[in-house]
Amino acid sequence: MDLYGHDLAGVRFRRLCGGNQQEEDQESCVELAPIPGTDDGFALRDSKKPDAGTLRFTGAELRAAGMSTIG
Repeated sequence: MDLYGHDLAGVRFRRLCGGNQQEEDQESCVELAPIPGTDDGFALRDSKKPDAGTLRFTGAELRAAGMSTIG
């Protein structure tokens, strides 16, 4: 499945944070969005630098990495 062949225009990212820091501005967060036209594809980006680029993964890859709240 070519996840990079799908357009992300108009997708809505939601923010997911891991509480490894006590101060909000140091908290580790990512933004995640389902990729349109896929059954289980997701786009992932840095919440503090969303223009830095977007990585794409299958749901199975994200779950294997420990992300259980992707649904």
